[in-house]
Amino acid sequence: MSFWQKIKPTFLSYSSKGKDAVKLPFDVKRIWFFAIFLISIVSIGPLVSLAIFDYTVTKNDTEKEIQLRMEHLVDHVAGTVSFFLEQRKDVLSYTVYANSFADLNNKEHLANILEGLQRSAGGIVDLGLIDSTGKQLQYVGPYDLLGMDYHDKRWCKEVREGKKRVYISDIFLGFRRAPHHIIAVKQGLPDGSFFILRATVDTEKFKELLSLMNIRETGDSFLINHKGILQTPTLRHGVAMDKIKLSIPAESSSLKVSEEICEHGDKLVVGWAYIQDSPYILMVIQKKKDLIKTWLTTRWIILGILSAGIFVMLFVIIHVASYLINIICKESQKTMMVLNEVEHSSKMASIGRLAAGVAHEVNNPLAIIYEKAGLMKDLFTYKEEYSHDPKLMGLIDSVLTSVERCAGITKRLLSFSRNLDITVQTVNMHAAVKDVLGFLHKEAEYRSIIVNIDIPKDIPDFKTDRGKLQQILVNLTNNAFAAVEDEGHIDIKARRQNNENIMISITDDGCGIPPKNIKRIFDPFFSTKTESGGTGLGLSIIYGLALELGGKIEVESKEGKGATFTVTLPLERGENESPPTDERSWDLEEPIQ
Repeated sequence: MSFWQKIKPTFLSYSSKGKDAVKLPFDVKRIWFFAIFLISIVSIGPLVSLAIFDYTVTKNDTEKEIQLRMEHLVDHVAGTVSFFLEQRKDVLSYTVYANSFADLNNKEHLANILEGLQRSAGGIVDLGLIDSTGKQLQYVGPYDLLGMDYHDKRWCKEVREGKKRVYISDIFLGFRRAPHHIIAVKQGLPDGSFFILRATVDTEKFKELLSLMNIRETGDSFLINHKGILQTPTLRHGVAMDKIKLSIPAESSSLKVSEEICEHGDKLVVGWAYIQDSPYILMVIQKKKDLIKTWLTTRWIILGILSAGIFVMLFVIIHVASYLINIICKESQKTMMVLNEVEHSSKMASIGRLAAGVAHEVNNPLAIIYEKAGLMKDLFTYKEEYSHDPKLMGLIDSVLTSVERCAGITKRLLSFSRNLDITVQTVNMHAAVKDVLGFLHKEAEYRSIIVNIDIPKDIPDFKTDRGKLQQILVNLTNNAFAAVEDEGHIDIKARRQNNENIMISITDDGCGIPPKNIKRIFDPFFSTKTESGGTGLGLSIIYGLALELGGKIEVESKEGKGATFTVTLPLERGENESPPTDERSWDLEEPIQ
């Protein structure tokens, strides 16, 4: 006996459903669950409460730490970007202040200024001098932009009409058809007009500044404008000039940190800050699961220890409760078994007396019918017109055969109350099947059920108990009729298996038998029709009859496609041969229904 069987509550071995289920005199299941529940609440409840409290506190602390780290990171990078822009604005403002319009309109002088700016400040790609009409008078840089007219460009309009002296643009393509940013400084002239010194900011410089951030592999940092257009390339959220798929942060004078769910379902921690005096918004994004990875690892370790502790405690609680319940159940079972044995013996005795009485009462009229039918047959033989009438003589023979069959049935009723010897006689398989179908042909016609009989002519007559064989065939055929729907099909086949055995199979295309019931279908009192009056004895009796005839019975079935019952019988059955032993093994732990 396994360890689980020792501690398993006995009541779990019994079914609480079905009229034949064994019932204990009290609700053991309820007592068992109540004992386990009460002890578990008292012992495990405080431990789980403490674990939940610790989990909540550490989770809140971790999220606060993540927010503080993100705020510090965003503040640091936002300051770096602001300083970079302010430095370039100041350099350009000083250049305009320190040089006259004529000097700046000199290409060599302007080229020297660009070279000096690139060496000292860096991040400047080219310089251009633009007059008040928007025409570029002078240009030094890698592109051919001299003489270009910018009067209708958005940035030029804002500089010419704007109140700000220094203008920083967001990213655009322009005449060079490449994404870039500009810083433009507006300077007045003595005659009331003005000129604009325009510098292109190196986009790679922004990428370099953002790459200095200490961001995890799954993180990302970039600049967007107030419309959500990317100003710098990103790792996972698009390229420059794409529309960002995340929500645009609300305008704020201070940096903010929030959580957002991306299109892939990942939870993101988003930090942002508006860069002052610029159209840029700095955004820093990291996956939350990466930021709390260490805490998650620790959490799983704690949960593992807690689960192991709960498992051990539940194991001990269930063991103790089951051990106590088992003691109660064993004593209750002993009492119930004695009561069931007494009740069963009383029932069997009553049924035996009833069967003997019915058989006796039926045998008397049967004897009279048999005698009168025999006398009629003898009288018919004296007249040639009757004796040579096959239909009339066949009817008399049919009556005699039916009486003999009824006599066999009454003998089987008597065998229920006392053991009778097997009556061995020569049986023709085709005739036996025809006799059985004689009881059911009306139902077959009414329900349009097609019954196919396949019995080859080479099947020899064999010696067996005709009544028991017919009882087997009647029960199996009845079961097939019950299983199929109207217009169903039933096949009855017989084959000679070898020189010693004959095999009879009955196949239907009905509902089939569930796999869980196949192993128990021949058990006594097992039935799926207890609610509709089934006793669960039909197939069990057939199994026993097959053994008595020296054969065996097997079943194959697929649920929803039908079932096949196969009976194998010997061709020769001795008069004094004793029936084989029933080799079915009964599981005492399984409830009998």
